[in-house]
Amino acid sequence: MGVFGAVLIILLSCLCVYLLWTLIRFVHKVWWTPMRIQSIMRSQGIRGPPYRFPHGSTKEITSMRSQSMGKHMEISHDIFPRIQPHVYSWTKIYGTNFLNWHGPQAQLFVTEPELIKEILNNKEGAYPKMDMEGYAKKLLGEALITNEGEKWAKIRKLANYTFHAESLKGMIPEMSASVETMLTRWNGFEGKEIDVFKEFGLLTTEVISRTAFGSSYGEGKHIFEMVAKLTSITVKNIYNIRFPGIRWLLKTSDEVEAENLERSIKNSILELVKKRESKKNDKVGNHFGNDYLGQLVKIVHEYDDSKRITIEQMIDEIKTVYGAGHLTTTNLLSWTIFLLSICTDWQEKARKEILELFGLKTPTSDGIARLKTMNMIINESLRLYPPVITMTRKVQREVKLGELILPANINIFFSVLSLHHNPQIWGKDVHMFKPDRFAEGVAKATNNNPAAFYPFGMGPRTCVGLNFTTNEAKVALSMILQRYKFTLSPNYVHYPDDIFILTPKNGVQVILQEI
Repeated sequence: MGVFGAVLIILLSCLCVYLLWTLIRFVHKVWWTPMRIQSIMRSQGIRGPPYRFPHGSTKEITSMRSQSMGKHMEISHDIFPRIQPHVYSWTKIYGTNFLNWHGPQAQLFVTEPELIKEILNNKEGAYPKMDMEGYAKKLLGEALITNEGEKWAKIRKLANYTFHAESLKGMIPEMSASVETMLTRWNGFEGKEIDVFKEFGLLTTEVISRTAFGSSYGEGKHIFEMVAKLTSITVKNIYNIRFPGIRWLLKTSDEVEAENLERSIKNSILELVKKRESKKNDKVGNHFGNDYLGQLVKIVHEYDDSKRITIEQMIDEIKTVYGAGHLTTTNLLSWTIFLLSICTDWQEKARKEILELFGLKTPTSDGIARLKTMNMIINESLRLYPPVITMTRKVQREVKLGELILPANINIFFSVLSLHHNPQIWGKDVHMFKPDRFAEGVAKATNNNPAAFYPFGMGPRTCVGLNFTTNEAKVALSMILQRYKFTLSPNYVHYPDDIFILTPKNGVQVILQEI
């Protein structure tokens, strides 16, 4: 047989062993592990749709969502069955907590407030953020909302510094100036229709640009547009299952476009950073500005390893602020105007409060903090139409949750919408717009169960932009209500949609009337 033959046999043997090992690992991942987890959870009373190879529950979910969100709806705030039909249906069939599957990945949906509170308030790292993969990783990367441990701590400390109470006070004039620019565009729209969703999209991007990046919307417009495209692709593919090996062999057009967008966004952000670095004032030391961009650039250049972040982290953080940083406020403002255009009595109550506090003058930070009626309206808007409808965590190691023992390697999902629309918590009028339910605070409104209302999360991972978003919304709404009354346009089509954020797909058209 000779040396060559012996070598060939050894190579073939090694190849067979490798293929066998690969097959065993594949079967373990896509069959043995799901079956084991399903059995463990069923033994504890947690049921759900059975695991089906290779898609898990994704085909059922996609079909339900396609049917429920395939067309517009009558004007109603009962949107939970429409936006999350699988959660709505499966909690009725399987109970308040159920197990479903994203391919072979187990997903435990938790809708019990006490369990959610236990998870989100955990300070021992038992429930870290869920790993980002595929399109979501390209979109969010290693940003504050996805990081854990030391990486998270560095950025969180910086974000707390940038968006603390005193800094926010200093941002009010910038917010007001941006709103004034928007209202100038509205001149001449007396008695005419205007899509406030589009208008608020421009407003919030301008505010983010001014306050976080020290620039105008025009300078970062192309970044906003590319992030929007990448977000759209991510949402489009959220329930598509692609096994890792297949991506290397055959890429879809969406995967190619997402990679190109990711690369272009990175290059554009680096150009933005280079401009900031070139403006550094050497006389004051390593000073790149006090806004969020300047602080991020500063800690990239830190000599101390314990404070320094990588360039990739900086890019991902800027990318996330460009995307999610303005979408949340855009949709909060849009849904609030929609609600006030229907419930004009609350529009008048808000206007009365604003005029008593500010007259026709520009809102101040002190006055903004005293807007009680406005605060109730915003809370009720966030309850009925929360921008973020789902939050996630993962279980890295076996852990006890309530009376449950959760195995490692499962992801946990919380439906914000299911709690915000639960009649057992909010009462029979759960689908009515009633801001006065918050008159005595969140605890009273939720029957002393604050875990039932968490539009910005809770515990140590509460969204750092909470006060920034609500302040911006209060400034914008105050300045609009000082000048305009508005009613819903007869052309408005009620089309709530899950597009990464809970979005009015067809916009929000209102008729303006100057006061």
